[in-house]
Amino acid sequence: MAQMSRAYTPAEAAAVSEIAVKSVHNAIDKRIIARRRSEEEGRALSDDDLLRLKLWYGVGSILSAERRQRLFDTIDQNPDADTVRADDYLIVDVARAREQLAARAEALREAERAIESVKGVLGGEPVFNKTRVPVRTIAAMKAQGATTEEIVEGYPSLTARMVELAEIWTAAHPARGRPRKLSDLGATVKSAKRLSIPKAAIKTSDS
Repeated sequence: MAQMSRAYTPAEAAAVSEIAVKSVHNAIDKRIIARRRSEEEGRALSDDDLLRLKLWYGVGSILSAERRQRLFDTIDQNPDADTVRADDYLIVDVARAREQLAARAEALREAERAIESVKGVLGGEPVFNKTRVPVRTIAAMKAQGATTEEIVEGYPSLTARMVELAEIWTAAHPARGRPRKLSDLGATVKSAKRLSIPKAAIKTSDS
């Protein structure tokens, strides 16, 4: 992996590594990662820490904690190795893990360039540049089962890539407090779809 380009918060590390933020904090508390961190750095994580996170939980159901630690020691001794033998039967594709992390780290950087909070626009809620589309709303719609195609259809100013960026940005910057409604932000619904339910799918108390 390339030299550390930034320090990640636990939430950012969770978004990039696709590990639950609770697990990230647990890894820090148990000193699975960040062994060389100073007090001033707090809980900031490096690219190397993210690789440890991804591999630690990725092989967690296969290797014991002791064997995982030996895997990390081997990686430290061979930082440029594409694959590392974890035991007699398991070879870990470290290069693939690095590629996945690099792609998501770049997506997070891209999202941060594409998203802004503007005073007077939806109460300062994060939106995509030069739009009034609330990023957290898009991520919430995706999380609740809406497809990317449906979202883009409802928000023509968005692209499929922007929907992806909304997801990783929201994961990296979790909202605090009660989620805000669109009406609270001064937004109005432009259109709505009414779905009919087939009679065969409706059960009455007599059936």
